[in-house]
Amino acid sequence: SVASYQFFRTLSHKVHEARVLKKILKCRSVSREINFSSEQEMKRFRLEQRVFLNSEILEERVFEFGYVIPGSTNTWQNLIEAAAANQMIPPSLLSGNVVIETAFYDGNEEISRSKVRLYYV
Repeated sequence: SVASYQFFRTLSHKVHEARVLKKILKCRSVSREINFSSEQEMKRFRLEQRVFLNSEILEERVFEFGYVIPGSTNTWQNLIEAAAANQMIPPSLLSGNVVIETAFYDGNEEISRSKVRLYYV
């Protein structure tokens, strides 16, 4: 419903923080997973995810999920392969400067948006 969509929009301005072990940057690949539930049917569900470094887009992914069954729980997962070691950005430059923004849509209607600032520890 529009009312529940409006509730989620009010939450979208807060930037959450996450602490990630910097040794993850030495992995050859990592898996990223988002779990979501919906009480309502959605006919054209999609998510858009952008990774920013100092406000510049590093990466952008769009996932078209399509139809979502009411009352279901679903998972979006992707595997990210690392760049060559000489192309990796050091954790000291990334920490606190990377923001992952994820937006969820049903068609053109934005349902929710979240932002997470990463700190490498």
